Amino acid sequence: MDLAFAEAEAAAARGEVPVGAVVVDTASGVVLGRAGNRTEELNDPTAHAEVLAIRAACAVRGEPRLPDCDLYVTLEPCALCAAAISFARLRRVYFGAYDPKGGAVEHGPRFYTQPTCHHAPDVYGGIGETRAAGLLKGFFRDRRQE
Repeated sequence: MDLAFAEAEAAAARGEVPVGAVVVDTASGVVLGRAGNRTEELNDPTAHAEVLAIRAACAVRGEPRLPDCDLYVTLEPCALCAAAISFARLRRVYFGAYDPKGGAVEHGPRFYTQPTCHHAPDVYGGIGETRAAGLLKGFFRDRRQE
């Protein structure tokens, strides 16, 4: 999770919403993909940290599914990211802060409980929640003061 926080902090330094994600091969412990949000930089509404980390991991593996991998992310995934996680067949998701407004795992549509969801990973929320929430609150507080 520390690597995900490092990606979130780097995203904040670029002016992006501070969310970071890391995909880890569970057998070897090797990091296959890591990223922070880049939606502003790339002018791409899908350039969320989770999506970018999953893309990187799939590129390393040369395959579209990662069933023996886990995702660590600093914020509860949104619907876009929850779908990408499901399609990639990730084994587990560990996330930091809960997101009552935009989250889609424990909040909102609760993506993985829907009958149309083809794969539901094991989900563990609240990992480093205070730190993750603090990064986000500080980022948005600073934005409002500008």
